[in-house]
Amino acid sequence: MIIDIHGHYTTAPAALSRFREAQLDGERAALAPVPDDELRESVEDNQLRVLRERGGDLMLFSPKASGMAHHVEGAAVANAWARASNDLVHRLGELYPEHFAPVAQLPQTPEGNLGGVLAEIRRTVEELGFVGVNLSPDPSGTWAGKPMTDESWFPVYEVLTELDVPAMVHVSSACNPNFHTLGAHYLNADTSVFVQLLGSKLFHRFPGLRLVIPHGGGAVPYHWGRYRGLAMRNGWPDPAELLPNVFFDTCVYHQPGIDLLLGVLPAQNLLFASEMLGAVRGEDPETGIAWDDTKRYVDRADLNGEDLSAIYEGNARRVYPRLDRRLAALGR
Repeated sequence: MIIDIHGHYTTAPAALSRFREAQLDGERAALAPVPDDELRESVEDNQLRVLRERGGDLMLFSPKASGMAHHVEGAAVANAWARASNDLVHRLGELYPEHFAPVAQLPQTPEGNLGGVLAEIRRTVEELGFVGVNLSPDPSGTWAGKPMTDESWFPVYEVLTELDVPAMVHVSSACNPNFHTLGAHYLNADTSVFVQLLGSKLFHRFPGLRLVIPHGGGAVPYHWGRYRGLAMRNGWPDPAELLPNVFFDTCVYHQPGIDLLLGVLPAQNLLFASEMLGAVRGEDPETGIAWDDTKRYVDRADLNGEDLSAIYEGNARRVYPRLDRRLAALGR
């Protein structure tokens, strides 16, 4: 089985956008009913078609990342927006249980909205069967908050550990024009959070916490030697000591990048992902391969069968135990 752990609902029906626009205009809005046929139409010729064409089986599916917009203030607005977005993803998981497993957007705000965040984790995981969550290290969109190793984040980690669900570290929109959301902000977040973790003892406090850093870890694999050197200079643990708790996906869009990722990090810490129909669309004119067809790059890498199986399936089932149970219930 080939499991893609990083997909976003970038093709949601127009009703969701209209609801959001009304919210942002200050209206007391509600999401209009979306028929099942409209949900099917939104993915049949999009994520589902591409997943099948590229040989994938199942995708972990969450709301559109840039649309999470955690920088918008107001707990009530954030709670309603996360609930509406997650409910559509949940319905797709019910319509296509063999192809989509839901991952939750959280109603984070610049003020924190801790109560709303914890409630939505429990609702989506315990009541709706979600297998993971996306957790933004920068709800402000301007890096005005505290690092993910600060104690203010601990209640979130306590619930994630209790429920045995991992969090993908994924920012939303950047509010500073110096940082392009897709080209800089996402990758900055991946890199920054890894360094926050490196200089902390977070996993001593939460040994069961699992974090997935997307987009191939940003600059982390490329600068692994730099982080080893900084660790020695600052008396931090070696970066390898984070690996029981920190995992990376394969959303890297060219062969040299995938080869570097696979050469630096052990196979047991890599989970297959494409983020397809997301940030980077179209084909590389030099190769004719779609930028986000990461399976082609992984297949062409020098991997043995055991490592390939781990990256495509085994690691996802281990890091996301609720996914493993969901698949087992389907006889897979």
